[in-house]
Formats: sequence, C-alpha cells, structure tokens
Amino acid sequence: MPKISLAGKSYEVLETLNNVALADSFVKNKIGRGHGEAKLYVGNEGDRVNTFFDDLNRTFFFLLDDFNKYMVDAREEYLNPQQEYVRKESMPQLFESLQSRIGACAGRILRFSMTRVSVNPPRVYLKSDSPYYDLVRAVGLPNISYLSFMKIKDAKNKIFYYCRIFVDYKSDILAYDSLFARKEEARIQASALSDKKKAALSEARQGQGEYRRKLLDDVGCCPFTLVNDERLLIASHIKPWAKSTDSEKTDPKNGFALTPTYDRLFDQGYITFQADGKVKVSPWISPMNQKRLHIYDGMDLPKLHSQLDGKREQYLQYHRTYVYKG
Repeated sequence: MPKISLAGKSYEVLETLNNVALADSFVKNKIGRGHGEAKLYVGNEGDRVNTFFDDLNRTFFFLLDDFNKYMVDAREEYLNPQQEYVRKESMPQLFESLQSRIGACAGRILRFSMTRVSVNPPRVYLKSDSPYYDLVRAVGLPNISYLSFMKIKDAKNKIFYYCRIFVDYKSDILAYDSLFARKEEARIQASALSDKKKAALSEARQGQGEYRRKLLDDVGCCPFTLVNDERLLIASHIKPWAKSTDSEKTDPKNGFALTPTYDRLFDQGYITFQADGKVKVSPWISPMNQKRLHIYDGMDLPKLHSQLDGKREQYLQYHRTYVYKG
C-alpha cells in the first residue's frame, strides 16, 4: 500500500474519494440566490461510497497547511473574480478576512467529526458542526473548488479520514480561462514583439506551433507508452505556460510529449518525475486506480532517462514544488 507522511507522522493509504464538488448550494460564496445548505453531497449509495465511509465514528481532519495552500491557489479568483458571485465586489476584502480566520486556527491538525444526513436514497450527504467544516464552506468557490478524502491507517492500525480542499481552474464543470493566462496573452499581443514571435508564444499555450515541433524532435515519444505518432501526443508544459517567462514558454526543454491519459495526470499534478527519472505518484490517486493506470511510486521509465537533462530538471523542480499534489 502507498504511504503518506502528514504532520510528521506516517500513514498507509487505504483508499481515496476524490473531487467531491463544492456546489453553489453548499458554499457561502454563492453565484445563485439560494440560502444554501450545510450538508455535503459525497455520492450515491453503492459499494464505493458505503465501503469508503463504513464507520463515521472515526476522526476526520484537515491540515492547516492545506488551507493556506488553497488560498494561494484561489487568490487569482478572489482578487479578480471571473464568476458572477452575489458579493463579487467584496471578494478581495473577503480574501483578506478569510486568511485571518485561517491564521487564527489552533494547531497544524484540525480534527472534526461528520455524521450522515437522513435523506431519501440513493444520494448520500454528510455534515458537521465543526468550525473547520464551516471554514470549507466559507473559502469554497463554486465550480472550481472540490474536497478530496483519503482513508488512512497509522502504525497502530487506527483508521482516519484525511480531508483536503483543492481548487482546479481547469474544471470539467466550467470552461475556466485562467486570468493569469488571459493577462499574459494580452501582454504578448500589446508588446513590441514581432508578429512571428507573438504567434509562437500564443501557439505554445496550446502546445502547438514551433514549440510542439521542437519538443517532438527533442523527446520523440511518450516515456510511458513509447507512442511516437504525433497525432496521439500532447505537448505538455512542465512549468505552466502562464507562469513561464517568454523564453520558457517556447523552450522545448519545458515539456514532455505525453499520450492523453498521462498528460492529464501530469498536468493536474497527480504524477511528477524525480531527478533520477523515477515516477512520483500522488497519494490522491487511489491504490486501485494506480493499478488500473499501471503506475506506481518509484516506477522506472527507461525512455525518460534519455529525455532528462539539466535544463528539463530545472523545470521539473518547479513542477514538483508547485504543481504536484503531494
């Protein structure tokens, strides 16, 4: 079983339940006009949900560091909101007050309990009276925020539920165009760069143009599948386009050619690569899904060794620090 270290303690990962959407009806930063509800929809009755939440008498917990990381990731939307929130004009001020509220939390581990709400099946709802659960409702942003649960076991075989809030600007629910990316695109088009250079930078955002051609020439194939048919490969940036300098945006060393499944895993931070060429798999990919995807922590990809060099490793340091969901 995969292991995870949390607040200095090692746990065995038993299972994960990912991407529980924080719906507009649940969060306090609303788009709609409803009063909202404190219960959280976690899925429909069935083996998966029932087995995962088989004993709600266990301790649930958040990590304070995860709330801080979430606010860093959500800062873009709070300060320059793209969605039409009911209190859109006050979102920047709300961001500051929520940061203060998080800072006032006591301790690194924020423990709480949850109970099941009595509703007609098959929908399963949970709720809690904990102020930390209320904090999730306060900081959550509809369409782009979600909660993931990890069922873990310590050395004494005691089982816990570790909970973490994430923000995903590439949500499948909403076609969300990052403000950073739009600002970068506008800056490029307004610059004194030549039309050819502007086109190259814009094409690189979509993994196209000169960036794609040079990247495919450099790496040749997907290191997982060894597929070398360029029609089946995605030119995936290591350091995101919007966070890169102009030279980094079109640098073929700032990328890998991956088939779609592995591109998605890498782009969303569920896998990354170590300096020694080994794969690092996020514990948020359940053990069962790791088997289905034929990936595991420490996996050695012989083809990857030939694709790694000092320049690509510099970009991977950024990916491991800021993109990977560890």
